[in-house]
Amino acid sequence: MSEMKLFSGNSNHEFAESIAKHIGQPLGDINVGRFNNEDEVQVEYKENLRGADVYLIQSTCPPANENWMELLVMIDAARRASAQRITAVIPYYSYARQDRKDRPRVPITAKLVANLLATAGANRVLTMDLHAEQIQGFFDIPLDHLMAIPSFAKEMESRKIGTLAVATADTGGIKAAWDFADRLKVPLAIVDKRRYGPKVTKVMHVIGEVAGYDVVIPDDMITTGSTLSEAAVALRGHGAKDIYACITHPVFLETAVENLGKAPIKEIIVTDTIPLNKVAQAVKGPKITVLSVAPLFSEAIKRIHQESSVSDLLK
Repeated sequence: MSEMKLFSGNSNHEFAESIAKHIGQPLGDINVGRFNNEDEVQVEYKENLRGADVYLIQSTCPPANENWMELLVMIDAARRASAQRITAVIPYYSYARQDRKDRPRVPITAKLVANLLATAGANRVLTMDLHAEQIQGFFDIPLDHLMAIPSFAKEMESRKIGTLAVATADTGGIKAAWDFADRLKVPLAIVDKRRYGPKVTKVMHVIGEVAGYDVVIPDDMITTGSTLSEAAVALRGHGAKDIYACITHPVFLETAVENLGKAPIKEIIVTDTIPLNKVAQAVKGPKITVLSVAPLFSEAIKRIHQESSVSDLLK
């Protein structure tokens, strides 16, 4: 079996360190900097990669373009250093919302960056909670898709909340919410909203019984917080008690401060696929709790290295 080597870009070094700690080996020696202090990414591996099984850990969170470019250059450098296999470990895969041609003359950027990964020399991709599951079909190389819901379900079970229900923030998350509700053995409600533009949504109906229940809302990412806050307001208006949110990727744009600050949400539980930024730290209202998925990624990496099943981790 070839030697496993782990390397990290600059986007979420603490998460990469946590993965390495759980695997039981240090991160490899790499320099990911800028050429002559300019904007050009420069990468240099400080150790031999010939014949190695290489894992490059890099979330493509903001600044997304810089982080994507770092990852692509890291892949190219590893390929040219004769690595046997290169796995791009991308905890958060940005551009995933640009997954279809819904208007004339627009790109399908989620497919474009999938092509770029393969062209740069990646042999495999490991990621978590893509915005749409069909994005897996954009890849011409193997992709392992982890989910945060098992970890969230375990966390909510530990709270021992007697009257819990699961609700979707919109109809697009029904499949994941069904899985969440099934794992917890609790009822499911659906918040039906309509989108009238990139930043304008309106809740139309709440389908299902939430009166008297504590409600948890799962979703893959939080950006402006408008969808989550509107769903929480609608659920509270239909009699829900405490409202929790379980969000995989805490992107947090500036407008989230205002949107979430006035939302009736008790707690937002997020993972560490993205480091919490200053916006998240400025949110006044709901408590923000970080649940680490580094142990899950470390186990997936070990299974890929050992050529064993990764899908078992979803159970």
